[in-house]
Amino acid sequence: MRLDEHVTVYDVARRLPSIVGLRNLCRSLAMLDAVLSPDWEGRYYSFDAGWADGEEMASMRNGSGDEYSIVFSAAGAYVRGFGHEAPMSPYANDGEPWPGVVDEVPEAFSRFVKEPAFTDEDDVPVVTACLWQATDDRWQHGTLDFPTDCSDPDGATGLFELLIDRSPEAFQRFAEDYYEVPVDLEAVRDVYDLRPLNQKLVTSLNAEATLAELARDIAEIGYPQQAREEI
Repeated sequence: MRLDEHVTVYDVARRLPSIVGLRNLCRSLAMLDAVLSPDWEGRYYSFDAGWADGEEMASMRNGSGDEYSIVFSAAGAYVRGFGHEAPMSPYANDGEPWPGVVDEVPEAFSRFVKEPAFTDEDDVPVVTACLWQATDDRWQHGTLDFPTDCSDPDGATGLFELLIDRSPEAFQRFAEDYYEVPVDLEAVRDVYDLRPLNQKLVTSLNAEATLAELARDIAEIGYPQQAREEI
């Protein structure tokens, strides 16, 4: 599934929501995937509210080599995207990140460039697109000279689609294509609004899922929970 237009990290920076809005969206995406796919290995989106001390991480993996990671910390947010077929891949650039992708990452986020979870076995940063934002700033990116004669140089078009088009309808289209099942749009809207899950809402998305089985996912994602007596 692709956007109708091609975008780069420059376009993504203009279209991403605030840090708070992005964090909420990422939790919603992870919760929806958890309900639709009880098998963790089959999920696209995840969110770990306890990734590290004082840090949370949202992630996407499409199973074909494309992925992103978003770290939320006291410093703000750091976004790393990797399109495995993108011309700006380090593996198409002598094992080095494309010039400008991570060169201007500020000190507050610099340790994430070499974070073991975001590098390969040779300590090469696995990245084709990178953005960051301090808590009171706009989304930033490096100064880039994109390769010519290619429509999606950094892979941003496919990587960040649901972060750019934040409509419930966009998720419904994605999920019906990926999971090959009908997806209730009103239920998606409820999760996008971060309404606490109850069994009715869960069932409307996946008749075979139970609230009890999702308890661990709810806690890991940090998704709002119903008061126990209301479940």
